[in-house]
Amino acid sequence: MDEQRTGACLCGAVRFRTSGPLCEVVFCHCSQCRRQTGLYYAATDVAHDRITVTGSDMVGWYRSSEEAQRGFCTRCGSALFWQRDGSDHVSVMAGAFDEPGGLVAGYHIFCADKGEFYAVDDGLPSFQAGRPASASSG
Repeated sequence: MDEQRTGACLCGAVRFRTSGPLCEVVFCHCSQCRRQTGLYYAATDVAHDRITVTGSDMVGWYRSSEEAQRGFCTRCGSALFWQRDGSDHVSVMAGAFDEPGGLVAGYHIFCADKGEFYAVDDGLPSFQAGRPASASSG
């Protein structure tokens, strides 16, 4: 059976539905994620052909680097997506799912940039920069 999940932004103007199993949740502590959310991103990857977005006209895209952009609701400001140029998948914020149960924590990246006011001590693999090639991919 094809696993279905739904989610939305805070105000509900943007909704999405995913199908199939989701990748592990990656926790990104880079300075951009920290500044956008106040802490860090927790996101899972979904193939483009496994996600449907309604209210996509309310999704604003901010080009945050030369290789990626961040999607957010233009009404309420909820961070929703992260997209690397040319990728066949999109990262979806784990907290945006209506029922986030069943998601599996994977690992932490860009820990060198994390805020000094919290610790990364949950026992998951942690990397000072991006994900090394040997880590699982989403």
